[in-house]
Amino acid sequence: MLLSVIMPVYNEKKTIQTIIGRVMGVPLEKELIIVDDGSTDGTREILKEFDGRPNIKVVLHEKNRGKGAAIATGLKHITGDYVIIQDADLEYHPEEYSILLEPLLRGDADVVYGSRFKGSGRAFLFWHRMGNMFLNLVTNILYNSTLTDMETCYKTFRRDVIKDMKIESRRFNIEPEVTAKILKRKYRVFEVPITYSGRDFSEGKKITWIDGLSALWTLIKFRFKE
Repeated sequence: MLLSVIMPVYNEKKTIQTIIGRVMGVPLEKELIIVDDGSTDGTREILKEFDGRPNIKVVLHEKNRGKGAAIATGLKHITGDYVIIQDADLEYHPEEYSILLEPLLRGDADVVYGSRFKGSGRAFLFWHRMGNMFLNLVTNILYNSTLTDMETCYKTFRRDVIKDMKIESRRFNIEPEVTAKILKRKYRVFEVPITYSGRDFSEGKKITWIDGLSALWTLIKFRFKE
């Protein structure tokens, strides 16, 4: 079993070395595909040290194109049986990969979401939490589901589910687009609790209320569009 880890990166100089170390320290057979999305803070200079190391591949975007675009690029390079998305900050914990993979390896799921709302961790920003809860509600109404964390970064897939999925979203609205397509195609989705160490905007958090509006529109659009 080979796990492909796709890591979209944009201006994460402070955390990139730590998160790479944590991912590669997980005792699983894996490949790490890092897509630097036009970083300007020195991140890509750090990444030069890792490119070409065993089981690590670094791909560069010449300009910032967004998280969705970075993940779409990463998907072109995967060779694993399963795929997980890993943000380059320290909000999510690679040590929990085995929890996310378990339902897939048992054959009980096609996709596994790591739910921040079922697990433990640092307290959310109030309006960030409210926005997430609202988007979860809209998702469940539109797609007749019971997800608790549609926006989670930790989505884990069987290779065949995600490899050839056409991804149109360029920014953070990749999360609702992928969710919409998974639910419309009737894949079996499991949720498992994960630990979440959320950061605030002073620490580098990038998602804003504008991305929330974009997510809402994306959910509605893909409900009626394949």
